[in-house]
Amino acid sequence: MSHACNRELLNRLKRAQGHLAKILTMIGEGRDGLETAQQLQAVVNALDKAKSLLVADHIEHHLEEVVGPLSVEARQQLSRLTDLAKYL
Repeated sequence: MSHACNRELLNRLKRAQGHLAKILTMIGEGRDGLETAQQLQAVVNALDKAKSLLVADHIEHHLEEVVGPLSVEARQQLSRLTDLAKYL
């Protein structure tokens, strides 16, 4: 699957974009630092999740190029590795 076609990735990036736009508005309005920091954290979280999704998608794509279509079991194991990689 092309990264450009991954709807979940695009949704996460759009969510981050929306949070970032909100932050710019908040700063322009002189809003409270705590509220702004919370929105900044939302952007960081959204981008972290998007990055994890992109990397997992990229690994799966190139792994299939090398070994061919992955079995259900191989996809489950890859999913476990992806979950583990979130802690890096």
